[in-house]
Amino acid sequence: MVNNSLEVAKYATRMAISSREEEDELKIEFKKKGILVTAVNIGGNINDSTSKILERALVAAKRNGVIREEHLHEGGVIGATRDALMQVWSKASGQNVGGKVGIARKGQHLSICIFLSVGLLHLDEVVIGIGHRAVPE
Repeated sequence: MVNNSLEVAKYATRMAISSREEEDELKIEFKKKGILVTAVNIGGNINDSTSKILERALVAAKRNGVIREEHLHEGGVIGATRDALMQVWSKASGQNVGGKVGIARKGQHLSICIFLSVGLLHLDEVVIGIGHRAVPE
């Protein structure tokens, strides 16, 4: 038996590293497997953009049907996104970032992956963070 939380984390990561062109194809492919996914681009100074990143992840998850518009689902997205942000914070704090948030859900398992390029002059650092929550079906 496959560990669903691990499986869903892989799909969230795949969405976070995908190009815009790949997103629609992946949504169709993953939906056939029972996995709901979406992604949203993010960028700006990480210190100033934290609330915007949380908001964009939540709106994308609701708009694309990954979660329902209810307290536990919305809280799951916010919590998992905050966990992922905490993982990238040490390398990105005070810096300009650009990247993507990948969101995946299968049954009760919800994963959020943040994939970022952290700009420092012409030297870019790449960071990734992932969060998981259990939400009701």
